[in-house]
Amino acid sequence: MTISQKPSAPLVVVVGATGTQGGSVIKALIESDKPYRLRDLTRDTSKPAARKLVDQGIEMVGVTIGTDNAEKVHQAFEGANIAFVSAYTGEIDDGILMINAAKAAKIDLLIWSGLMSVTEASGGKYTHVDHFDGKALVTAHGRQSGVPFIDVQAGAYASNYNSAQAPRKRGDSSYELAFPCSPETLLPVIDMVSDYGLFVREAIESPAFGGGSEIFACSELLSVADMSKQLSEITGKKVAFHQISDDEYVATLPEMLPEPIKIEFLETMKYLNEFGCPCLLFEPCLCRLLITMCNS
Repeated sequence: MTISQKPSAPLVVVVGATGTQGGSVIKALIESDKPYRLRDLTRDTSKPAARKLVDQGIEMVGVTIGTDNAEKVHQAFEGANIAFVSAYTGEIDDGILMINAAKAAKIDLLIWSGLMSVTEASGGKYTHVDHFDGKALVTAHGRQSGVPFIDVQAGAYASNYNSAQAPRKRGDSSYELAFPCSPETLLPVIDMVSDYGLFVREAIESPAFGGGSEIFACSELLSVADMSKQLSEITGKKVAFHQISDDEYVATLPEMLPEPIKIEFLETMKYLNEFGCPCLLFEPCLCRLLITMCNS
């Protein structure tokens, strides 16, 4: 599809199109056979990734998302029909600000990159997964805002298993995938760059969804034991799963990670081990096959 400039085409605001999630959404909408006008909100419109989007016909609006810049954030949503929003630093305040801006702009559909509250889902047992809990607070605000609101929750980034949680090399040239959970623990894995945007596009285009919907975006539910087997097949290296203690797991994480983030990784794994994953796959609804570890 050629990005439309016609006023009759819906205007979609995407927050962070130069990033992983927003970039995936832009990619999926460009692939659609439906016309869209696209507007990206980004801090720096001069960086190469932003200029590349401009060359594709995407409107770039330079704006810093923050409560001290609320007026400009509200202006950035004006005239839009649909918005995809996500937040990282300042997650709760920034998320609420963008929802309020979308409401003021009378958006027809707001899609938020949310996550469930692990504190709530675990009955208060795991209370340090701040990234999830913060997003859940924003989701609650979105549902109460009166804006048609869809929560598209992302699974675990497949790229994590090639970086922060990659298999460790052992002395005998084999590799070890080590987590504080049983071999049967299921992980909801997704190729974020390729696939997350497909779920957002489905939320926009499918009549099966609408305000109040919740979508779990993952390419596959994969046990950690099967993950180690697939990594062996993909790489040609021997990769074995090993269940380790909490302290051992924290020690395997990159030293550069702040301690609260390490604890968040730990409690996420322990939650999945004990309570399981709520993700339901609905790949047949999507416009193309998802990327899994086997077909990547």
